[in-house]
Amino acid sequence: MVFNTFTFLVFFAIFFPLYFAAKGTSRHVVLFVGSCIFYMWFIPKYILILFLAIGIDFYAALRIERSSDERNRKYWMLVGVVNTCALLFIFKYYNFFIGNLDALGLHIPFWNIILPLGLSFHTFQSLSYVIDVYRKKVPAEHNLLVYANYVMMFPQIVAGPIERAGEVMPQLHARMADPANASDFTVGMTRFFWGLVKKMVVADNIGPYVTAVYNNYRYHTGTTLLVASMFFSVQIYADFSGYSDMAIGLARALGFRFSENFDLPYFSRSIAELWRRWHISLSSWLRDYLYTPLAFAWRKAGTWGIYASLLVTFAL
Repeated sequence: MVFNTFTFLVFFAIFFPLYFAAKGTSRHVVLFVGSCIFYMWFIPKYILILFLAIGIDFYAALRIERSSDERNRKYWMLVGVVNTCALLFIFKYYNFFIGNLDALGLHIPFWNIILPLGLSFHTFQSLSYVIDVYRKKVPAEHNLLVYANYVMMFPQIVAGPIERAGEVMPQLHARMADPANASDFTVGMTRFFWGLVKKMVVADNIGPYVTAVYNNYRYHTGTTLLVASMFFSVQIYADFSGYSDMAIGLARALGFRFSENFDLPYFSRSIAELWRRWHISLSSWLRDYLYTPLAFAWRKAGTWGIYASLLVTFAL
């Protein structure tokens, strides 16, 4: 299920009154069940993959928090990280690597699998949670239902923004006792429909022209290709930022504050600034959990350590 469909509008029209009327733990249950239905609309059995990842990371974080031995804490952190990364590799990159090995003459069978919905996004969220518990930046969540809602909350599960446990978990506890108000709903739905306009009116109408030109680029002039490329820049921004707007708006309607994901990136004054203002939640995630640790570990190499950290980060 995706936001820009009539099916989703029907789903949300049924879900929101139930969510608003529920109190305490029952609101957690409504949010969890609604997120499960939203996720299972694509391929129902893939929810089991998500449950497996949630269960392992939840348990690993508890073991990290309860352990006083540093080696044991690191072991359970690695259990969570390796488990989450393994799921991402198997479902997103296994056939890619097999295809490259096949080109080299190593014939390994392909898997007939379809990429689970939003796998990259809840992978990043799960990784940041386990790592933050290990770093003692956030406490381990002791309520499995709350943690499951952090990973599965339907506004952000498909395309982000990538939220941190330290920001969302307290809101999950607070919202269960203090539901969304009329102001949140008005602001949130206004943001949602603005994102819907960017996605359906702008991106979806530019897309066919760009596709037609790119699929037949040999028959077009340089001017046409230049115009198509400029349109593609508009299309990809309107598509991705529009979806982020819809996610942030839906979360606000439910009483949650999600982080901004785009900050007028095409008004940037440099490439570095563009990356800070484009898909902000991913850029900041890579900075905090990959680039900075690598740069610190390779600090003795000086400038070369910084360059190597940048190359690894951008390669990922």
